[in-house]
Amino acid sequence: MDDSPALREKIIKACIWLQERAFVIGTWGNVSVRIGPHALVTPSRIDYQAMKPDDLVIIDLEGNVIEGTRTPTSEKDVHRLIYKKRSDIGAIVHCHSEYACAVSGSGRSIPPIIEEMSQLLGGGVPCTRRYVPAGRHLALGEETAKTIGSGNALLLRNHGPVCCGKDLDEALLVCQVVEKAAMIFLALTPRARPRPIKKEFVDQARYRFLYKYGKEG
Repeated sequence: MDDSPALREKIIKACIWLQERAFVIGTWGNVSVRIGPHALVTPSRIDYQAMKPDDLVIIDLEGNVIEGTRTPTSEKDVHRLIYKKRSDIGAIVHCHSEYACAVSGSGRSIPPIIEEMSQLLGGGVPCTRRYVPAGRHLALGEETAKTIGSGNALLLRNHGPVCCGKDLDEALLVCQVVEKAAMIFLALTPRARPRPIKKEFVDQARYRFLYKYGKEG
């Protein structure tokens, strides 16, 4: 897909759609679309309701900014490393939907328990084996690329889902199927135990949010 004003508007509308459905709160989430050898990604810490087409950033698959004045999403490595690994993926949505986040907090994967998962996701939703603390962006991207396999979704442990598709419409549909699957999984396994984030990582995340988030280049 090529960069265009229409594509940029579509990404912004997708962000607002996610927000309206509480799949994201604030700016905790990010969207990208592959454009040739590059990716068009959302910026860091820009309110979706105020986001303009020029706020989006083009990066190459090594993480370098090609075009744009904003700081790209701090989780750009999640996007670029998936694109490097999977040539069939054309769009990625990382959101924080409630049920999927709940499952990620248990560190468990979601097996293929409903038909939509087989058809759209290509099977279950694996969860990364380890929690990657906030701010360790490259490590998070590497863990994501290692976990995704051949399917269209995964869970970042103690974090949230990453949903992929051949285009943005499919990636948004994957978000809905993952959330539905997570809700059903939790209904079937009510004794799933949480795996809390260690205090040292909680403190690090709080410090980063207060003093670094949205300013990292």
